[in-house]
Amino acid sequence: MTQWTPARLDGARPRYIELAEAIGADIDAGVLSPGDRLPPQRRVAQELGVDFSTVSRGYAEAVRRGYIESFVGRGTFVRSREALPERPDPRRALEEDPMMNMPPEPDDPALLARMQKGLEHVAANLVPLLRYQSVTGSPQDRALAAEWMQANGLDCAADRLVITPGAHASLYAILTVLCEPGSTVLCEQVTYPGLRSIAARLGLRLIGLEGDKDGILPAALEQAITGDWPAALYLNPTLQNPSTRTIPAKRRQEIAAVLRKHELPLIEDDAYCFVDNGAPAAISSLIPDLGWHIAGLSKCFGAGLRLAYATVPKRALLGQFSQALRSMHVMVSPLNLALLGRWIEDGTAAEIQRFIRKAAAQRQALAAEVLQGCFIDSDPLAFNLWLSLPRGTSRAEVMGRMAGRQIGIMPSDAFTVSGLPQEAVRVCLGGPITLADLREDLLALNDAVTRKDWLG
Repeated sequence: MTQWTPARLDGARPRYIELAEAIGADIDAGVLSPGDRLPPQRRVAQELGVDFSTVSRGYAEAVRRGYIESFVGRGTFVRSREALPERPDPRRALEEDPMMNMPPEPDDPALLARMQKGLEHVAANLVPLLRYQSVTGSPQDRALAAEWMQANGLDCAADRLVITPGAHASLYAILTVLCEPGSTVLCEQVTYPGLRSIAARLGLRLIGLEGDKDGILPAALEQAITGDWPAALYLNPTLQNPSTRTIPAKRRQEIAAVLRKHELPLIEDDAYCFVDNGAPAAISSLIPDLGWHIAGLSKCFGAGLRLAYATVPKRALLGQFSQALRSMHVMVSPLNLALLGRWIEDGTAAEIQRFIRKAAAQRQALAAEVLQGCFIDSDPLAFNLWLSLPRGTSRAEVMGRMAGRQIGIMPSDAFTVSGLPQEAVRVCLGGPITLADLREDLLALNDAVTRKDWLG
């Protein structure tokens, strides 16, 4: 079939979702039959009066749901009846949280098909994966993790590597090992909100250190160590959330020297290490006896996997860390771990990395184009930007003007450790938003930030 055209989209939900569901509905109704070839995406875009990227994303969503399959050079076809899946469970059509800093979501049909093949591999081994397994991950999974970390330029001691249920879980467990209630933890003045929430839960005191464009100042670190007797230093040195800044090699060496001098543990939250694997060497690699390193996976593959690789500085601490993880989480999900392992082995993980980097750069370029004249901190590989507001414009005003938009904006209050928050907001560019919708929301943001006669 080459003349098929979906019903008009009413816009009640994201249009790409409506297009995918229209394909599924027409398959159920017999309008589309197994083997039918869908029309080219540009023709569908013209028929519906929507952007090409919307149709591309709709086709990709239909591939993800298993309705259709795409072949390079041949086109897109309805899958055979035996291969057609059950209709999606509406209870699984969960809303994303636009306030979270999500990576751009894959929308290439060929890549989505590769990702789905990983799930088929997991399904073929389902029963063993439903059993209790090691809290640290199996030896095979840890060996594969170490190999992949090294392939991404990360030093890895396989005998001190633990696979955990995400970076947040790793951070929580590390802090329970290093700290007692009332302990002090040093960090940047503007830092990851998750650290603030964990510290509040554990009764820890956070002290933000003075910094410059290259990160915390070594002199400020030295002074805080001698004056406040901290239990650890927490840093997010690569594509820092929210500033997107990366600490350069020289400053990393200076920080490591101060920590080594005072034997202060470092918690290095390397959430973006698999996105930017060209960053300088991890600080923890310079002080292997003091540095806890968390290699996050959510920012590369999506938060739903809930996986991270944590490296413990001393084998003597391995038991304490594992016990903390066991008491909170029992074990990492074997299903998630099997899926990631398959993606690494068959090259899908590397393909996802390439997509994420390209898509992030594309979105950052779009933001730079639309927000010309605004003061922003950004990086081509970051999923967000840090927008400092002009004098006379408050973050509360901007948040109010942008209410209801798909783009995720968070005020500086969420990131500020002490003192008055600056007039700034974090703007998230990732997640399921299309480029067309992102452009529209960025134009609205530019208007909200720069217009002085705003009446809304």
